[in-house]
Amino acid sequence: MFRVEKEEMTNKTFRLPLSLVDKLYTVAQNKGVSLNNLVRQCCEYALENLEDDKK
Repeated sequence: MFRVEKEEMTNKTFRLPLSLVDKLYTVAQNKGVSLNNLVRQCCEYALENLEDDKK
């Protein structure tokens, strides 16, 4: 049976340089996604590809 699931979300405030926000906003517009969605994907990608400090 099909189940509609909703991922739990929370609101947080982060301070980012204006130049970075401008770049993110441009990419989000060009890709047709929300700025929030793009930032989430960028964070997930960075965490999944984080170098291991044990090397």
